[in-house]
Amino acid sequence: MSFRRVDQFAKLKDSYDLCIIGGGATGAGVALDATLRGYSVLLIEKGDFACQTSSKSTKLVHGGVRYLEQAVRNVDWQQFKMVYKALHERKIILQNAPHLAHPLALLTPCYSWWDRMYYRIGMWLYDKIAGSTNIKDSRGLGLNQIKREVPGLETNRIKGGILYYDGQLNDARYALSILQEAERLGATIINYCELTSFFCSPKSLKIKHVHFKDLVGDIEHSASVRAVVNATGPYTDAIRKMANPKLASRMKVSRGAHIVLPHSFWPSETALLIPKTDDGRVVFLIPWRGYVLVGTTDDPDEISDQPEILDEEKVYLLEYFNRFAKQKANLADISSHFVGQRPLLQVQLNDAMQSDTKSLVRDHEVEVDQRSKLVSIMGGKWTTYRIMALDTMDLVETEVFHVNKSVCKTKHHALGISVPVNFSKEISQRDVSLETAKHLEETYGGHARNVWEFCQKEPAGTQVIDRGLPYLEGEIEYLKQFEMATSWDDVLKRRWGIALRDEALASRLVAIKKEAFASLD
Repeated sequence: MSFRRVDQFAKLKDSYDLCIIGGGATGAGVALDATLRGYSVLLIEKGDFACQTSSKSTKLVHGGVRYLEQAVRNVDWQQFKMVYKALHERKIILQNAPHLAHPLALLTPCYSWWDRMYYRIGMWLYDKIAGSTNIKDSRGLGLNQIKREVPGLETNRIKGGILYYDGQLNDARYALSILQEAERLGATIINYCELTSFFCSPKSLKIKHVHFKDLVGDIEHSASVRAVVNATGPYTDAIRKMANPKLASRMKVSRGAHIVLPHSFWPSETALLIPKTDDGRVVFLIPWRGYVLVGTTDDPDEISDQPEILDEEKVYLLEYFNRFAKQKANLADISSHFVGQRPLLQVQLNDAMQSDTKSLVRDHEVEVDQRSKLVSIMGGKWTTYRIMALDTMDLVETEVFHVNKSVCKTKHHALGISVPVNFSKEISQRDVSLETAKHLEETYGGHARNVWEFCQKEPAGTQVIDRGLPYLEGEIEYLKQFEMATSWDDVLKRRWGIALRDEALASRLVAIKKEAFASLD
């Protein structure tokens, strides 16, 4: 267990093969891929790991039913390729970290016999594209089957439905696990370090050094590098222009708003896909760790470190929830909400005025600036993070290092060790609830026993912070020491995620343990 900030600075070197800017899903994927190919890697993230888009997703591992429909309707080969790649990556994500990702059943309700035939064909095609990587075959359901499968669904006018399968993941911790594995294999990984400048060769103008600042220790650092990868999502253009001010903007930001309700409003473990809203969007109702997640929107936005949900977005999502749920909710029932900003790629450089973000391609592109040799990975989505990293490293090797492509080794590379056999049973015999044991397994995977043993050594470490909650007193110190958590936001929004599900509960935890991060908050 060496994933400590102090250890990262202790092993900080004067030079690296590769510096990665950005510690979200894509940057994490590049770090692991590069390390497995044998390169020395430095990754810096100006905030916490996965603090922006990568922790504010809809938590789905999916090919994209909507994108498949667009591909077929518009005879769009680009969309089809994106769906194909995502469907084949979906199972890899589930297999490489089964404690953080699992299959999810989703129902598409049908209100006419035509809908049943249309969506049945669509989901059949979805399964066939996935091929041998398919999670489970889709199937049609009659009204009585739907009532048993999704008891919270308002079934008036429903003629049937299609049940299909995608995946669900703990996005923030999945990104953290990728980074932990890269670090274990030799990478230097540091959060709260902001890139301040590049130093370029006076002759070639190629980047030779990166300068960055530790925002916690207020100390400047620098390192010489052979290559730099820009994996900053919505902030991609800012880094591109830092390397070369003449580059034209390529990115557009779309906001995806979500609201969260208590599980009692949707008493099922099956999600709902609303395939057609009045304004042509797709909305999901998704069971999520004891709550129900409702999202998402897709509107143009301006970049913000802390995007806030708008009142009209809450009303919009509530309206669609109430159209389909038996138990109606109002604004006061919302337990939490969050907004993620998607980095969408403008295919045409002269398309800067395009305002409909729903029409922008969700696929990715890797760019090498011929002047600075900055490598930027742009666009994409969570499900294809590994392919994005693979494409990035292939281009780094061929275009910057000028060597033949190495073999990518991430496809079957597990993220951490397996959850200990009988761990839940073992610690439940020590006055620990099954809920706490499950929390430790699902949060820390193979490190669950390490966390438990650490908590045993802490004063009152094996006691829960508050009655009815699974979190242990000793976990906070563990997260500070071994997962680089420096604030309550790091713990509650990303390491545990409870703040994104229940703001009141998160505030209660802060009040109970106010001093835990008093020196930093």
